[in-house]
Amino acid sequence: MAPTTNKGGGPGAGLSTRVITTALLGVFLVYSLLPLFYLVVSATKDNDELFTSFGLWFSSFDLPANLRETFTRDDGVYLNWLWNTAYYSVTSAVGAAFISTIAGYAFAKYRFPGRIPLFAVILGSIMIPQTALVIPTYLLLSKIGLIDTPLAVILPSLVSPFGVYLMRVYAEQSVPDDLLNAARVDGAGELRIFWSVALRVLMPGFVTVLLLSFVATWNNYFLPLVVLSTPELYPLTVGLASWNSIASAGGGAQPLFPLVITGALVSILPIVVSFLFLQRFWQGGLTFGALKD
Repeated sequence: MAPTTNKGGGPGAGLSTRVITTALLGVFLVYSLLPLFYLVVSATKDNDELFTSFGLWFSSFDLPANLRETFTRDDGVYLNWLWNTAYYSVTSAVGAAFISTIAGYAFAKYRFPGRIPLFAVILGSIMIPQTALVIPTYLLLSKIGLIDTPLAVILPSLVSPFGVYLMRVYAEQSVPDDLLNAARVDGAGELRIFWSVALRVLMPGFVTVLLLSFVATWNNYFLPLVVLSTPELYPLTVGLASWNSIASAGGGAQPLFPLVITGALVSILPIVVSFLFLQRFWQGGLTFGALKD
């Protein structure tokens, strides 16, 4: 038997490594949660205390008044922005997940001319920044008369090259060819095989792409800013930015900063709830490929 050596330097070295690792993780945890804590604290202050008190601790509790003013200002336009954001995000996420699932399944399970070059183009498009495509997208949408409509936000958000890549990998790992051949022997058509057999197996990956697309559309700012000009169609990102611009332009004459802070705090709650509700599907989809033989 070959002699064993203690490469770690003994129990003391292992303990020191764990302590250093835990300390680093603690620092990153505090760094990650600090903006959220500042947001919660700032949402409880009025306009004067927001700039005169210490930013990382409470000085008063005006959160109910800030919430009431946020939801009632300008005839409740914040609720309209919240509804627009949910509409854009849910529609885009469902559409992007469905299109990515169909495309990924086709690339993984079918052989057709141009399959490899076409997938290479999709894979390369992942590296293109989305902001670089906003102006060409605006020109294209203006040609077909969709500027300043909800479709100007939804249609570009349906395209997810990373979702196609993810679903191709997931379909290759999770859908056995023997299962598809058995369904063909039983007389099922390709559409029925996908809808009744493959889609159920692909559901964890579907939910993963759904969540990623939902968060991307919910936080999208530049595209709605360029293609929308009617305030009633704004999502939360553009709407809150317009309030912030009004407050800044007036030198703080209009006390809108607490409303911007409170509106930002309310806007993250649906994303947190979505992750908590769907996290078991999301985690399963991301780790499945690592466990498959």
